[in-house]
Amino acid sequence: MSEPKIQSKIVPADKLEFGKAVAEFSKEYMVLFAIALLAIVTIIVEPKFATVANMTNIMRQFGPLIMVCLGMTFVIIGGFIDLSVSGTIPLVVVITHSLIEPLGMVPALIIGLISGAVCGFINSILILVSGAITQAEALFITYGTMVVFGGLAMLYTGGVTHYLTYMEADYSLFTVIGSGTVGIFSVSFLIFIFVFVILYIFQTKTYLGRTINLIGGNKTAARLTGVSIKKGIISMFTINGFMAGLSGIILFSRVTQASPTLGKGYETQAIMAVVVGGTSLLGGKGSVIRTVIGTLLVILLGNCLNLLGVTVYMQYVMRGLVLVVAIWLDTKRQH
Repeated sequence: MSEPKIQSKIVPADKLEFGKAVAEFSKEYMVLFAIALLAIVTIIVEPKFATVANMTNIMRQFGPLIMVCLGMTFVIIGGFIDLSVSGTIPLVVVITHSLIEPLGMVPALIIGLISGAVCGFINSILILVSGAITQAEALFITYGTMVVFGGLAMLYTGGVTHYLTYMEADYSLFTVIGSGTVGIFSVSFLIFIFVFVILYIFQTKTYLGRTINLIGGNKTAARLTGVSIKKGIISMFTINGFMAGLSGIILFSRVTQASPTLGKGYETQAIMAVVVGGTSLLGGKGSVIRTVIGTLLVILLGNCLNLLGVTVYMQYVMRGLVLVVAIWLDTKRQH
């Protein structure tokens, strides 16, 4: 009695490669599918989503948050987390507001941005002096500086909110930043495009930008290859502080008030957007392009939930779930 023949179907190599490529793309850019699905569902349920007015509103919301997210990208790629941005933002805002009348708009704007960079520089020095090399250590250090920077903003203003529109000095530059448009694009969106190009070139074309990835991937190996860990840490935190300051300027120009609590919660939204975009929490992997995609999803999520009438409390729940899923997916990618 002859043995039964076992037939095996041989899959062509090109089809296997194509399937692997599709699977890899889906794994790496799942967030793109999420954005598309979210937009389609919202357009069907609420047609107002696709209006020009709503798109303009999304661009205005995009401006302040994306600046924090772009800065946070470098810190997370470098293997750290910076919680101090929600303290840096109000400190920059109240300093900028207080200097408009005595110095003028442009000097106040420049000093405000510099003060943001100084906050980031202080974080880097504290981390280097303390010898903190892990993400957890940096997290608690920057939590402490978040409280300090926020407290300084409170002391500076006496806990009082000041309004830009009540000033006698010329503040037209901030009006342009907050609500100006060039064609269909808001000024804050154009600022984002300009900053994004600079940071993309810095990350991909400069030695210092590439060393941040090396530091985040393996600090010991980076040190053995001659990479300056000190310069990398200083640069990533200083950039993050500067970007938090820029976020504060745009947010201040938009809401026209200098509040010592402005920007509260931006640190968690920034971390969520960066991780959702695909930058690894373990460090060493990520890009500003991915962060733009992740930030877009976070902004669209909030916009869609508002249009659908979802309560603020439920929105917090859903954002938390998105962050948990993003971290879970990041962990799965690493194993």
